[in-house]
Amino acid sequence: MADVLRVEVVSALGITWEGDALSVIARTTEGDLGVLPNHESFLAALVPCAAEILTADGNREVVAIDGGFVSVADNRVSLLSQFAKVAREIDLKAAEHELAAAEKRLNAGELDEETRQHFLRAQAQVRAAHLAQQSK
Repeated sequence: MADVLRVEVVSALGITWEGDALSVIARTTEGDLGVLPNHESFLAALVPCAAEILTADGNREVVAIDGGFVSVADNRVSLLSQFAKVAREIDLKAAEHELAAAEKRLNAGELDEETRQHFLRAQAQVRAAHLAQQSK
């Protein structure tokens, strides 16, 4: 298939999602990045977000990631993150509960890196689950 992207979403646990895509949208430290076939080579730091992948067959995959890096070269896109989860595998109620608990800890003054990361990961999962529900 011509003019498609080969996409891999890789977490510390292995490959979370891979396949051919028409586009990828993810959030970097500089803002949202949209990647189409034949995009210029690129490397950037990711922030926690809900990455969107428009698959080659026209479906939309949403993946929660908690930061990391995006690499684009030769019609290959790699999203590399410590944590990544496909939105359809996220329990929205559990993610919302996790987000509320992390927010409560932050509001109570627990400003350590672990609490902040927990909050951002939960926030990315809630966002991804909501985006996935919109495409149904």
